[in-house]
Amino acid sequence: MFLPTLKQLRYLTALDEHKHFGRAAAACFVSQSTLSAGLQELETLLGASLVERSNRSVVFTALGREIAARARIVLREAQELAELAAAAKEPLSAALRLGVIPTIGPFLLPKVLPKLRKAFPKLKLYLTEDQTQRLVDDLHAGSLDCVLLALPVEIGDAEAMVLFDDPFELVCRKDDPLAEKSKLTTGDIQQAPLLLLTDGHCLRDHALDACHLGRRPQGTDVAATSLHTLVEMAANGLGVTLIPDMALQAKLLKGSELVARPFAGGKPGRRIGLIWRKTSAREKEFRLLGQSLKDAYLAAAK
Repeated sequence: MFLPTLKQLRYLTALDEHKHFGRAAAACFVSQSTLSAGLQELETLLGASLVERSNRSVVFTALGREIAARARIVLREAQELAELAAAAKEPLSAALRLGVIPTIGPFLLPKVLPKLRKAFPKLKLYLTEDQTQRLVDDLHAGSLDCVLLALPVEIGDAEAMVLFDDPFELVCRKDDPLAEKSKLTTGDIQQAPLLLLTDGHCLRDHALDACHLGRRPQGTDVAATSLHTLVEMAANGLGVTLIPDMALQAKLLKGSELVARPFAGGKPGRRIGLIWRKTSAREKEFRLLGQSLKDAYLAAAK
């Protein structure tokens, strides 16, 4: 019995992704005729039609869609075999695709990546920044190896390694009555005009949950798309906001007329963690990466 080759499966998944023979061929770095011939060989080998061809569109058969989905798993496992072999020789010396959320990436990575490159000079780190749910979906789809995000969050069938806590502080104008308090309680901000990130950013949910603000009246809060925008809005007197300590350490408030005030007692905040698929053969590498990120961040925070 003859089995499909990895090259044939790659052609199939590329066509499924791009829905265009020319773009799929370009993604595989082959000519369109080479890709088309490879797919025809695959169909002949399997004795089934996988793709309906026309001048205007590419339509997968039901069987074609199922085989393309399974092909992605086979290709991912094959890639991990090669990476596992490389890791056995030297940890963190192969390519690694890391996803990171936008409320972490700009504030953590500049501090830790130089130390990471120094410790593991052969590591080829490819970064993808996106919102939490899309990164988790990409992880399970196999397009990412691990994801750096804020916990708690729904991660499905993935393994999580907690790295460190990242407390929130209240940020407001110097002339705001809340600025007069050296330390706050979550009760102090129950009625404050609160600036938050838009839905889809996990920081919004973490801030509301940590500060017990889940039942605020609808329409009382203003939303933004980034921490930088939140700071600009607060500086213009539109309200107060909650900023993670990580961003404050990265001088997010530099040049503004804003002040940050910590919370007393059990500080509300989030936990920074690294997640990966439980089925991944690179768990030891990911734990080494997580520990390295943790050590580099805590050293920079001193």
